[in-house]
Amino acid sequence: MKPFADNEIAEIRSHFPALHQKVYGKPFVYLDNAATTQKPQAVIDRLVAYYSLENSNIHRGVHYLSQQATQAYEDARQTVADFINASAANQIIFTKGTTESVNLLAGSLRQFYLLEGDAVLITGMEHHSNLVPWQQVCKQNQAELLVAALNDKGETDLDHFAELLDKKPKLAAITHISNALGSVNPVKEMIRMAHEKGVPVLVDGAQAVAHTSIDVQELDCDFFVFSGHKMFGPMGIGVLYAKAFWLQKMPPWQFGGEMVDQVSFEETTFNQLPFKFEAGTPNVAGVLGLKTAIDFLKQYDMEVIAKHENQLMQQALEKLLTIPGMRLIGEAENRAGVISFVVDGTHPSDIGTLVDKMGVAVRTGHHCAQPVMTRFDVPGTVRASFALYNSLADVEGLFQAVKKAVMMLR
Repeated sequence: MKPFADNEIAEIRSHFPALHQKVYGKPFVYLDNAATTQKPQAVIDRLVAYYSLENSNIHRGVHYLSQQATQAYEDARQTVADFINASAANQIIFTKGTTESVNLLAGSLRQFYLLEGDAVLITGMEHHSNLVPWQQVCKQNQAELLVAALNDKGETDLDHFAELLDKKPKLAAITHISNALGSVNPVKEMIRMAHEKGVPVLVDGAQAVAHTSIDVQELDCDFFVFSGHKMFGPMGIGVLYAKAFWLQKMPPWQFGGEMVDQVSFEETTFNQLPFKFEAGTPNVAGVLGLKTAIDFLKQYDMEVIAKHENQLMQQALEKLLTIPGMRLIGEAENRAGVISFVVDGTHPSDIGTLVDKMGVAVRTGHHCAQPVMTRFDVPGTVRASFALYNSLADVEGLFQAVKKAVMMLR
């Protein structure tokens, strides 16, 4: 399949109002998509429509607005289930985002499953959101945190991963795509390896859902988590998918309204799936916005999106590597549309600040992956990350801005 043609990119970009503004008088080049994506007008309109015409608390309400909002909310749950090919909508738990999804899982499993003397296996490229919760659970329950090493290219060492699986961890928690390096883990193979040892697997899909097709049944992962705002949806909404076996065994993590069945001063029983994990008033607008974002994304072939983003990444690499002192951090054989780099004699934040004044938005720092920076002995990197609406003109804008910034700093 061919990547998007110029006229197709122009059509895609027409849906994103944020891309058509100027920053410091310059055309806006947005390359911070690994942090958050811009929102199409359809998503913005959906949020406005909900708050303008449908605003109501959902479930239990008998009046018209509540009935309408409840139906739309549950339709969105089915849309998410279909998008990742979950076998049932009640396997979809709505959360605030990937971080809360992992914390929900960690908080629940620590009550009955991750106990003293157990272990959790992660990789050396995890975002803090899929590291710190497991680290803290291990400390609280006197368990061990096992870390599969990275090689010099920024890839998970599968031999080391296999060695650690021999220690029979109770869970493997692995990222699909590294936000800091762009490295794509062979998650299907890693899940197979873990299951052969009887180890369930959580996949952090935050960086994957907008860039590659996800089929949780084909992957056979036990858990999958992601955030709406990294796939053109609103902030403050995310998803925890889990196999029904786990959701039925797991106790609630938060308590309050909605997640209960019967309550007395002496005892409380809990609601059925998925509601026992959705305590309190939900982010209805966020869920409806997520559905709209998925509907928008489904207009395009994910293979074409991946090919387009890979082409942009390769073009950017060819240009950036002509800059003296340029050094890539992360050179995995299989990588997604992320470029992390440092330039000898400069600090990443200085480059980021200067290119911002030229209208180019990149991310600098440790990218919530401090152990990755420690592994490569750098304080942080400059990170450019691509999405379906980026163009070759954006690549050229990045190159010219970085080249000029480096010259100014030397």
